[in-house]
Amino acid sequence: MTTASEDELWMARALALASQADAVGEVPVGAVVVLDGKEVGAGFNAPISGCDPTAHAEIRALRDAAARVGNYRLAGATLYVTLEPCTMCVGAIVHSRVSRLVFGALEPKAGAVESARRTLEEPHLNWRVEVSAGVMAEQCGQVISEFFSRRRREIRQRRKQHSGKGSEAP
Repeated sequence: MTTASEDELWMARALALASQADAVGEVPVGAVVVLDGKEVGAGFNAPISGCDPTAHAEIRALRDAAARVGNYRLAGATLYVTLEPCTMCVGAIVHSRVSRLVFGALEPKAGAVESARRTLEEPHLNWRVEVSAGVMAEQCGQVISEFFSRRRREIRQRRKQHSGKGSEAP
């Protein structure tokens, strides 16, 4: 049984990975796969830099874990992710047979665990995943909020600079 302090330890690692995504201009989401108390996979968002729409943090962490473990089935593993997974990532979690999902912040627009959909509760799924939501939610949410606030400021600044160029008199 994993304790709350262990969950926070691994979520802190996922947050560190999220900061790596932020540093390269990606939406700051990080994910870690833990099996038998050890990190076996890690990833952060990279769809833009990787020109890969599937390069979400969760997918990258699951791929890394499967390669390291030598099996695409990760039964007994826990996936820690800073943001509630989308439908694509929930599908990958089920297919990889992750036993437990721990996430930080809710994703109201695309979250497929609790927010926009409750995909893991669909009765036709052949694998059940234990879910712990809201671990370090405030910190995880703050990272995302700050990223999008900064992005909106940058867009406004570019628009302002762009509109100012043509308005000056000769």
